[in-house]
Amino acid sequence: MKEKKIYIAGHLGMVGSAVLNTLSAKGYDNIITRSREQLDLCEQLQVQDFMNAQKPDAIVVAAAKVGGILANDQYPYEFLYNNLMIQNNIINAAHACDVNHLIFLGSSCIYPKHAPQPLSEEYLLTGPLEPTNQWYAVAKIVGVKLCQALNRQYGRNYITLMPTNLYGPRDNFDLKTSHVVPAMIRKFHEAKEQGHAPVTLWGSGTPKREFLYVNDLADAICFALEHELQRDMYNIGCGRDLSIRALAALIQQITGHRGDIIWDDEKPDGTPRKLLDVTAINSEGWEAVTDLEAGLQATYQWFLGHEKEVQHLIG
Repeated sequence: MKEKKIYIAGHLGMVGSAVLNTLSAKGYDNIITRSREQLDLCEQLQVQDFMNAQKPDAIVVAAAKVGGILANDQYPYEFLYNNLMIQNNIINAAHACDVNHLIFLGSSCIYPKHAPQPLSEEYLLTGPLEPTNQWYAVAKIVGVKLCQALNRQYGRNYITLMPTNLYGPRDNFDLKTSHVVPAMIRKFHEAKEQGHAPVTLWGSGTPKREFLYVNDLADAICFALEHELQRDMYNIGCGRDLSIRALAALIQQITGHRGDIIWDDEKPDGTPRKLLDVTAINSEGWEAVTDLEAGLQATYQWFLGHEKEVQHLIG
């Protein structure tokens, strides 16, 4: 397997870079990457020409437009259109070029807002989505179904992995577009630097969320590349959740902030709870290994080491 040519779409992002590092550490040395400047994944002909020229043996689709509640709410068209174009172009070109092994990354937000907890893979399309991120969710559902259709009709080995909320090095720390963990890390850090000023956080703090360190997801992706799995769709998580208030307290402790936390309950909470049922992937032999506090510590240390770079990227 290690001599096979693997294309990682989105290798500069948080997930893609973790996958690249993990594969390289495992001895894979025939990995293909392209930056956005080199290959626009929204352009069908570019993607098709690239796939025809490179003919990879396997593909990891880690490229996507991602963001938190605010970004999803403000840019619904971009979250729907760009994700549809990126994933559809890659999946279609992979099939056209007879690439038989592909790992597509979905998201836990594809499940109905009020589905039973923990969320099983079978709950897909059984109820209404969470309105604040429905645009991203719809695009990801299309990707899931494209892979399933190709498996059913053409016998492809296209696996969808459904990660829970991710965090880790190279995350997006822009407060306008970030997810909850990087947003909290930046807010608490900057408030500490300003004399432990109060920190205002969105919502009531009562929703519960599950968080997965990005290196664990990268390990799951490698696992899916190296093993013959029984299903075509798997939840990827740690199987444990905590309230947003508890998460805030943990990040406040890690960053060393000693000021007040103010909860703005006029802002949306999102889905009340989102915990994944990871029985299926655990039964295949994979489990997450990174403790939440250890993962948050590593993420904060990365942020501290790249603070000037982060500030430059977010303007």
